[in-house]
Amino acid sequence: MNEWMNNPLLHDIDPVKLDLIQKAAAQVSGKSGKELAPVMLALITSANRQKIQFSQEEISLILGILKEGKSKEEQAQIDRTIQMVTSLIQKNTK
Repeated sequence: MNEWMNNPLLHDIDPVKLDLIQKAAAQVSGKSGKELAPVMLALITSANRQKIQFSQEEISLILGILKEGKSKEEQAQIDRTIQMVTSLIQKNTK
């Protein structure tokens, strides 16, 4: 279930970022694609409060974690949810 923890990309990640990712992963365990938006928003909000920015590689890793063990349909829903969250964030930062 937590195979993602063995990802070599995690070895060099900032421990604060890793903690946020682990908390998000625990929150999404067993959830459907539609239930992920609040978790992603919470992760982003928490990171912003701590002045943390995730790189594109780190974001890709997080998305991979979120999609782990999900059906193709749920993975597509996750992609749509992420696009929606990204659009909202971009609108709010302008």
